[in-house]
Formats: sequence, C-alpha cells, structure tokens
Amino acid sequence: MGREEISPAESHEGRRHPASPRLDHCPPGLPRDAFLGDDWYRREMATIFARQWVMVGRRREFSPGTLRRAVVGAAEVIVACDSEGTLSAFHNSCPHRGSELCRADEEQIGKLIRCPYHAFAYSAADGRLVSTAHAVPTADLDRKAMGLKPVSLRDWNGFLFLNLSANPGPLWADVGLDSLANWPMAGLETGHRWQTDIACNWKAFWENYSECLHCPGIHPELCDMVPIYGKGIMGQSEALDWSPEDPAEPNLRKGAQSWTANGAPCGPTFPGLTAAERQAGYSFVTLWPSAYVVAHVDYVRSVRIVPLAPQRTRLIAEWHFPPDTLAQPGFDAGAVAAFAKLVMEQDGAASEMNQRGLRSPAFTQARLMPEEYEIHRFHQWILAEMEATA
Repeated sequence: MGREEISPAESHEGRRHPASPRLDHCPPGLPRDAFLGDDWYRREMATIFARQWVMVGRRREFSPGTLRRAVVGAAEVIVACDSEGTLSAFHNSCPHRGSELCRADEEQIGKLIRCPYHAFAYSAADGRLVSTAHAVPTADLDRKAMGLKPVSLRDWNGFLFLNLSANPGPLWADVGLDSLANWPMAGLETGHRWQTDIACNWKAFWENYSECLHCPGIHPELCDMVPIYGKGIMGQSEALDWSPEDPAEPNLRKGAQSWTANGAPCGPTFPGLTAAERQAGYSFVTLWPSAYVVAHVDYVRSVRIVPLAPQRTRLIAEWHFPPDTLAQPGFDAGAVAAFAKLVMEQDGAASEMNQRGLRSPAFTQARLMPEEYEIHRFHQWILAEMEATA
C-alpha cells in the first residue's frame, strides 16, 4: 500500500501553532477600486481621516508665537502656539468668506489670528471672533457662531496628533501606547528629515510595510541586518513549526545592536531599556492610518504616510536622537539615517511597482497568503472604519 499524500493545506495547518499570527486561510484583499478610484478615496478622507488621529510632527517643533499649517486627510488646518507654548488647532478657513488664514508654512502671531483677506481677527487660544475690522455687522450676526472651527490635539510621546472629529476616539495603535515607556521619547531631538512622494495609493505602502514576503527579493541589505526577514517572515512566531516555548532569539545579525550601516550604536544607548528590548534591536509601533515609529537602542525613527491623491502618497521620515548624541564631535545624523532611508527607497519603488500592476484590467482583487495576516487585519480595519457612523 502506497504512502498517503498530505495536501499542502493539511501540511500547513498541522505545522501552524494556534498562537501563531499566521492566517489559517487565504482571504481575498480589497477590491481594485480601493487603490484607484476617486470615489473610494474621497470616502476614506470623509471617514477614516476625518475621524482618526493623524500625526503631524514633533510637539517641540511648534514654537511659541507661531502659526503653522498642517494637513489632516482632505483638510488643511493650522496649529497656533501662544507665547506660553500652549497649543490650539483650527481649520485653516475664515468663517467670514472662507479665506485661508495662514498662507506660509509658518507665520508669527501674537494673541490673535488675523485673516489676511478682510482682517477679521480671532483669539489664538479658543478661536472666538474678536474683531470684524472694517465690517460693521448688524444685530442678527451670531458672533459665537463665527468662531474658528476647532481641531482636537493630542501629544503622545512627544508626537503631535490632530483629529477633525467633534468627538474623537482613542489613538489607535497595534500595541499598547505605553510600549515605548522605557525610551525618553519627549526629550529626543530631530536630527535628520527626509521627504519623498511616491506614485502609489497610501494603502499600497501600508500593505508593503505589513509583510515580509517581499523582503528576500527587495531588501538584501535589510535581510543581512535582520536574518529572519530573509525567510520572508517578520518574526519567529510566523514560522511553521514555531511554538511559544521556543526561546526568543535576537532579531539583528550577530554583533549588531542597531539599524546603522555597521550595526553599532551611533551614540550612548538608552539606559532604561530592558534586556528583552535590547535583544530585540527594534520595537515597532504602528499608528494607523498615518504613521509608524521604530525605537532602537540608540535613536528613534518616525515615518508619516500622507495621502495626496488616489495614486500619490508622501512619506515624511524623521530620525530622533538624545541631545548628547547630536552633540558628539563630527556626528552625522544623515549617515545614521542612510540605512533606513535605503530600505524606504526600496519599499517606495516596490509600492510603485505594485501600483502600476494594480491598474491592469486583469487584476480585480488580491488573494492574501497566511503570512499576510497583518494586511488582512488592515483591510478589515479599513472597511470597518469606512462603514462606521460618525
């Protein structure tokens, strides 16, 4: 009697531990129109980006006595910082006739925000109408209704988030918001910044971020730094035959401690990290829909994903260091950033390649693999957020 053959599905399921994040099936992805359609994109702006917290930069970048522009989904907003350093945010539109209030990326202000069109003035603290300048309104004008429309603010680990919703919910993160508690986040200073526009839908970049099946073919340098990525998976628990009893292994190659060109720390390591955090070599925090943060033993990187159009996305990456590291003689933050910048350039090119293929009439919908569990979760989150009522 011949040996009974085992189907690939049975082989997979028998080797997948129940605690593994791997999917036990191959679900469909979002439809093609989700990456190409103008209507789909407008719905995302009106739901996801109008209700979720969107990262707009580091809190310390907003200097006292300034008014700065920022973009939250389809809305342009302004962040006012008074002389005491207190922040407030509003839509960048004058209630009188709709003119923009802030024309430059940053402007100086005192206690008032003055419309450059007709000189109406508003309190920088709460947005209330203070003056109608040369206009003399009649008694029927409701001055309280003529205040600036507010935008909610939140500071998380020194990063500023804005929310357009009148009743904003919690900040969404894939791990606990206290997961970076051992890093001195608020005291870090930005040492390097890199910005680029890529020709793909914003979700295409997030999808690429959310799996490592592409890593062996796209990221040779990264796979050398993080050997498990060379296996097409992001962590030990994704491997077939993995068990929770398996000992944790370092993520970085032997001798490496951080994501730098040679794997050596670029300066003093953070003293409050646990042995497990040091061994891991990096800690990711994903903050859908707008950003992710990667904390290393010596510095922190943040990346913002800014939708510009259905097939155009902006990436804004910043590297944050302790002041003592930046003060080192001859320190070059750009050299430290070069490794992750190379990886992001590769990711951007891969996302653009994927976007070009999505345009084919032959493509209708993805079929996700078990290793793409995080993409599946992202898709489910997208659909739920778009269907939710305000």
